[in-house]
Amino acid sequence: MSPLPTTVPAIVRTRVRAAVRRRAPTSPREAEERALVLRLLSLLSQYPDDELAAHRPGLASAVAALPRSPAAAELSAFMDWFTAQEPDALARHYVETFDLRRRSSLYLTYYLHGDTRRRGMALLTLARRYRAAGWDTDGGELPDHLPVVLEFAALAGPGAGEAPLRMHRRGLELIRHALTESGSPYRHLLSALLGLLPPATDADRAAVAKLAAEGPPEEEVGLDPYGAAHRADHGSDHGAAHGHPAYGDGEFAPPSAFVSPTAAPPDRAPRTADGPRPEGRS
Repeated sequence: MSPLPTTVPAIVRTRVRAAVRRRAPTSPREAEERALVLRLLSLLSQYPDDELAAHRPGLASAVAALPRSPAAAELSAFMDWFTAQEPDALARHYVETFDLRRRSSLYLTYYLHGDTRRRGMALLTLARRYRAAGWDTDGGELPDHLPVVLEFAALAGPGAGEAPLRMHRRGLELIRHALTESGSPYRHLLSALLGLLPPATDADRAAVAKLAAEGPPEEEVGLDPYGAAHRADHGSDHGAAHGHPAYGDGEFAPPSAFVSPTAAPPDRAPRTADGPRPEGRS
């Protein structure tokens, strides 16, 4: 393609070049293979309970049958480790890696918003996106949990379905960085996923470096858009679901759960600048 004339405005030249670099639409077969890779990534990034561990031979066969690609190579490297471990060792490694370390948590909105009010709105936006696409999750996990986001991407396709993954690319990069530092084989799953997404920009790399150094935003006051009843009914926290204690007042709360502000006792009267407001006064 011949260079664009210098008289063309810079924004036009930039956008034309971006359009030229954009991949051509995938064929139905390529779309099916991509959805299979995303579905495998979703399954393999879930907690390795007895059912998942029992299906390892079938999962290994599915990975081995994938067409050759960087993502398939990463999945194969992960399966070499995954199939060789005892089930108890798999479960222990998963909990230690994803439930007890904030920097490798699988709750994506945490990296973008931290423990702030904006995270609650981001979770609601994700849930509404799923409902608008006609997909109703079982409520067992928050909508930003990576296996849930991957399942949606596999079902809804590379456009709108993969939009949440693209939106949270920086968080995914940070997770891969943390997994690589700790030597976890789960780094292969993140590498496979990131290889499917558009390349990272310089701004992405700078933001990831800042996140790694400073951590996500913080806010003392938390929100619980799904309510404590949601967690009690559906067990959204892996730690509690797999034998770890629940989190109470003053205790560490992981990215998988929000802690609502403690309510004032009902018999406490509102205060004025001069002290408690007398009963009956407005």
